[in-house]
This record gives sequence, C-alpha cells and structure tokens, in this order.
Amino acid sequence: MAEPFNMKRYLRPDLTLPFCVGCGCVNVMSSFLRAAHELGHKDLSKFVFCSGIGCSAWIPSPYIMADSLHVVHGRSIPVAMGVKLMRPDLNVVVFGGDGDIAGIGLSHLIHAARRNLNIMVVMVNNMIYGMTGGQVAPTTPFGAKTTTTPYGNFEYPLDATRLVVAAGASYAARWTTAHGEQLTESMKKALGTKGFAFIEAVSPCPTAFGRRAGFRDIAEMLRWFQDSSIPLEQASKLTEKELVNKIVVGEYVSREVPTLTDNIYKTLKEAEKIA
Repeated sequence: MAEPFNMKRYLRPDLTLPFCVGCGCVNVMSSFLRAAHELGHKDLSKFVFCSGIGCSAWIPSPYIMADSLHVVHGRSIPVAMGVKLMRPDLNVVVFGGDGDIAGIGLSHLIHAARRNLNIMVVMVNNMIYGMTGGQVAPTTPFGAKTTTTPYGNFEYPLDATRLVVAAGASYAARWTTAHGEQLTESMKKALGTKGFAFIEAVSPCPTAFGRRAGFRDIAEMLRWFQDSSIPLEQASKLTEKELVNKIVVGEYVSREVPTLTDNIYKTLKEAEKIA
C-alpha cells in the first residue's frame, strides 16, 4: 500500500509557516508537495528551489527541507538558470508571486520560456503586491481597488500564461486554489516536463487584496474564483470583452522541443571534438 501523503514530511521541523489566515500559499505548497509525493519522491534531495522577494517566495525558503536560494526581487529565474546549467541532473523549481515573476522579473520569464530552459516556475498570482502594502500589480483585475488605485484599477491585467506559451514554453497551465486536484495534476505534469514548465496558481490574499476588493471572507473569495473561472475551451469562443475579469483555467500547452541545457551541452561536446 502506498504511503499516505503528509506535508510535514517535506518541511523543516520547529518552523511555523508565516502566511496570513486564508492565504493561498499554503494550498500551493501542499499541491506541489503532494505532486512530488505522488511521483515517488520520498525526499527532495534531488531538488533545488529558487525564490525572490514576496509572500510566495517563502514557500520553499526556509520551510521546505531542501536546498534553496532566496535571492533579490525578480531575479530568481536567472539564478535558477545558473543552477540548472551547472547541475542538469537536479530538479530546479522557482516559486514567486505575480509581482516578482510578472512584474520586475518579466523579462527573465519571457527569455526563459524562449530558451526553453529546463526548469519549473510556479507563479502564485494573488493579484496584488501583498507584502509591501497592497499596491496595484500587473495582474490586478480591471477596476479592483488597491492602495495605489483607490478608485479602481484602470489597466487590464497581464496574461502571463498566454505570454509564456507564445514565447516558447514546453508546458503551461493556469488553475486557482479552488481547483486543488487539477492544480496538483498540473504540478505533476510540470515536474515531468523536459523543458520550461510554467504553472500560474491564482491565489487568495484576504489581507491585502480581499478586504480592499470588498470580499467579506476567504470563503467568498473562493466562490468568486469558482464563479469567475472559465475552461480554456469555452474561453476560446468568447470575445475579449466577455473575458474581462474572468479566470481562464486549464492546460494551455504541452509539447516537447529541445531545451537550452541540451543545446548547450551538445555544443560543448562538438567544440571538444574540434579542439
């Protein structure tokens, strides 16, 4: 009989998670660790985690019992690239928020997808700069109130998942924390992908986003996730206007193409023959 999943098995003992009540980071952490467990990883000794600055960056560091690099804001992906190129045998996973990954780190995200860098990136999209005071983010829904848009956001949010697909990612999917089973299955697929794998996990932030957006509690936010979510197939039949403030969920792409690591090591071998 398979051993039942226990999240504590993968966490460092005697450390208390720092997340606010209702924060979706715990759900994202649980989905990832469950995916690793179901894939047969009894520990995470073959993993290296990279994260930047923000609430979501605390998911791996220092709480997951594995090697991790906690780096400056928006720079987790290039650090992860360095790790993967030097140690292609390791599973390199990046955790970050929408501000970290799709804001200051957006250029790195695009080029990692373009290069098909063989890493996994989990972007926890809570639609706000939660740690720094609730400012508007590149993923904040149109019309939502934040500390810097008290009358409502006048910009349309960035679709990061569709962007990485266009840039060349091998795998990309978006789910919310209200889609726990689907999120875990996508995590498993991403971990098994040879190439750049991107998971966008739309996550509640009751403290910085929810109360300003008018949600009474976490339950109301999760109902909003469910009511606003539209399967990718259905969304393809709707207009851009009809999709405003909808959450398009599903698996956007799954394909196999040469990775940056493969290309570099192939070139090195060819160069050695010439030398």
